[in-house]
Amino acid sequence: MRGDLQSISNPVWLVEAIDLYVDFSLSTGFGSRRTTCVKAVSGVSLGVAVRETVGLVGESGCGKSTLGRTLMRLYQPTSGDVRFEGRSILNVRPAELRAIRRKMQMVFQDPYASLNPRHSVLHLLTEPLQVHGLLAGQREEAATALLAEVGLLPALLYRYPFELSGGQRQRVSFARALSLRPSFLVLDEAVSSLDVSVQAHALNLLMDLRNEQGLSYLFISHDLGVVRHIADRVAVMYLGRIVETGRTDCVLESPSHPYTESLLQAVPAFGAAARPRQLLSGDPASPVDPPPGCPFHPRCPRARTICRQERPLLREINGRRVSCHLY
Repeated sequence: MRGDLQSISNPVWLVEAIDLYVDFSLSTGFGSRRTTCVKAVSGVSLGVAVRETVGLVGESGCGKSTLGRTLMRLYQPTSGDVRFEGRSILNVRPAELRAIRRKMQMVFQDPYASLNPRHSVLHLLTEPLQVHGLLAGQREEAATALLAEVGLLPALLYRYPFELSGGQRQRVSFARALSLRPSFLVLDEAVSSLDVSVQAHALNLLMDLRNEQGLSYLFISHDLGVVRHIADRVAVMYLGRIVETGRTDCVLESPSHPYTESLLQAVPAFGAAARPRQLLSGDPASPVDPPPGCPFHPRCPRARTICRQERPLLREINGRRVSCHLY
């Protein structure tokens, strides 16, 4: 079932996941031959249109990053399909995949981990161009132009990641991702490690780049305020499944799924906006042994008998899609 592929009228899908499953096999102990299966992504269908930003939200461990990395072909899905520009990219030859990856890039959460500390900014920015045979002219000129796009000065070219501030490191990550002129970026908690003021500058930069270069984003975040600011649509993920998706203003202003409601209630509010907070009890179920029926029912305050027995489908309701028996 294509859970989110018809949620906007006549879309031109740039990237789409179709009934995607991603399982991981883990050893049960040191030296043991027994393995367990972790169901990280379970039947997700999600599309990102041309020049669109889709926010992907949910608790830690719900499968957001796994979904993003699978769209990038960093993980091989167990079943389902990933399409880019209307074409499946799961079984293409290595040379074809390299060409596709020029158009798909990823910015990771921790620039300290994603930027090699032994390489200068100059090397970090020009290495992708060299690998793909796109480096024309002087390396310094190409790297300086990329730094200018993200608001950094040429003086940083010969510095190393440990000599940069957190905001500067993340901007270098943006510049490196943009060096190949992609049309699609996966931003995995790309601003969550930054201070609030630096985060605001980074978000404005991402929005400017999107408008100037016609980019599409899958913006993975746990911060609903940031998602509200940058995303056109939002998809809410719980235990490897999409439980609600729709226009950002509709979903975050009047959520339909109980889990979406609980995420919004967990956001602190002060002054006139303060309201009673009803936080969820218990922890999410294990992806090794997900519960029958609705995966959210053990924590849902409105769970009914059918919720414990039958898994709800993602249905069209009032301009959005919701996976809940209450509807």
